[in-house]
Amino acid sequence: MPVYSMTGYASATAQPSNSGETPNPATASAVTVEARSVNGRFLDLSFRMPDELRALEPALRDLITGQVKRGKMELRISTHRETDNAWPNPQPEQLNRLARLESQVQSWLPKAQGLSVQEALNWCKTGATTSTAAEETVLDAARACIKGFLEAREREGGKLVTMLKQRVATLRDLATQAEPLIPAAVQRQRERFLERWQEALSASGAAQTISEQTLQERAVNEAAAYALRIDVAEELTRLRAHLDEVERLLKKGGDIGKRLDFLMQELHREANTLGSKAVAIELTNISVEMKVAIEQMKEQVQNIE
Repeated sequence: MPVYSMTGYASATAQPSNSGETPNPATASAVTVEARSVNGRFLDLSFRMPDELRALEPALRDLITGQVKRGKMELRISTHRETDNAWPNPQPEQLNRLARLESQVQSWLPKAQGLSVQEALNWCKTGATTSTAAEETVLDAARACIKGFLEAREREGGKLVTMLKQRVATLRDLATQAEPLIPAAVQRQRERFLERWQEALSASGAAQTISEQTLQERAVNEAAAYALRIDVAEELTRLRAHLDEVERLLKKGGDIGKRLDFLMQELHREANTLGSKAVAIELTNISVEMKVAIEQMKEQVQNIE
């Protein structure tokens, strides 16, 4: 499955289909649908559309939620009349309804003036209801827009995958550089610990009251415990395991953003531990470079669905 970015944009325009009916110039409209999104923890949908199209919101929501899982997304719908200034061709049902309304108002308000021809035409122009054909035109435009929107998110997701794989390779290379430094650093610190141990014994005079063999065994045990505390081989092993999981998820694709975000936290924890345990400047520098690469990955993972 592909990896989708949460950032995307697309637009599509649909024309009314010819149904054999005489079109009303005031209502026959082309429809443009725009979709745009940015990253977000959950799917947050908002719609901007003319009031007469609000009845389509549930169908549009179902269309989107079936294909988009995360992101702050806005769907904007606009209509374009064939000629905005053209007078409408009133339909019989419109005129009948207008006559009933006028009669009802005048029955309650006898002094109310009757409608002029211009007022009646204006009402027919702005008061028309959305036809089934118009609704289908909106849905056609929405389907085409969502298709282009998903394609845009897929292209952006492909770029993110390429970048993440490059950073994974960088982290593996840094781990490889750090691995041969560990035994020498641990041995050097172990020897330094034993030297300070001997100096402390000499200064305190403990060697006069405790046997040399006992002191030597204690020194070796303490040195071994200290060496374990500064050994970062385990952190490098876990870091590689996390990198393996990142690559597996990138290959699998789909809805992986939250899992990758968790793995970024784990990678950062291992890099921090490596830095805190580092007893050589080379290991400290490697830890810093690892954290820089992980931060770059984390920033891009925030955009993955």
